Amino acid sequence: MLNNKQLTLLAVAVFAASAAAAQPPAKKEIPHTATPRLADGKVDFAGNGIWDLPYITDFAPRMPGYKKGDEPPMLPWAQSLWEYNRTNNVKYDPEGLCLPPGGPRSMGTPYPAQFIQLKDRIVIIFEGGGHVWREIHMDGRKHPDGSALNPTYFGDSTGHWEGDTLVIDTVGYNEKTWIDFNGHIHSDQLHTVEKITRPFKEVLHYEALIDDPGAYSKPWTVAWDVNWNDGAELSEYICQENNKYLNDMKDDLGQPFFKKTDGL
Repeated sequence: MLNNKQLTLLAVAVFAASAAAAQPPAKKEIPHTATPRLADGKVDFAGNGIWDLPYITDFAPRMPGYKKGDEPPMLPWAQSLWEYNRTNNVKYDPEGLCLPPGGPRSMGTPYPAQFIQLKDRIVIIFEGGGHVWREIHMDGRKHPDGSALNPTYFGDSTGHWEGDTLVIDTVGYNEKTWIDFNGHIHSDQLHTVEKITRPFKEVLHYEALIDDPGAYSKPWTVAWDVNWNDGAELSEYICQENNKYLNDMKDDLGQPFFKKTDGL
């Protein structure tokens, strides 16, 4: 039979084991390997691997100093449309129709991306979002003026370096995309300034200033980190293939959103 001291030690051991089992597993520390660089000393965002983009469904919590309930400074019409998108479970999300995510949303769509750095441009290839790519001109050019600026999903992007920070200035967005999955929208006056750094090999830090006087009363900023997946590769992903969601989609009156035709 156990004496009182032995019973006490046993109870302490059982309590300690139970407490340890109840604790969440320790978070795995991300290595901090030196930032890769190209021969000219510029930060290398490429390498043998891919960037595992996070799924940022709502940009609001990614605003610096965010408090629960905060929203971007929407103009009344933009807020009304956002509220409408929320009431129908964002079923009219353009990316759900296999259209490109465009803008900063492309860096918060949950499929990996890869950078290709050339002498006069940087290309970002996205596995998801319609399997698209984005081109950033690094040759010092200016944005086209007036009618020469053709609105597109990703706009016209020019980039330059500020130390180890890649700064991307983009205008000329069309209005066929949303800011995020949560239903925040934008106008064709959208102007973004993105800042990308790679503080160490395993992490990319992304920050975007969203300046759209057509939909927001003042500029606002979002930011997040992206993890590196060493040795991984992009896969072929075709959003349009077998997308039954489009066939079953109904409008607000319960009618088929896409009318069937008899073919050619």
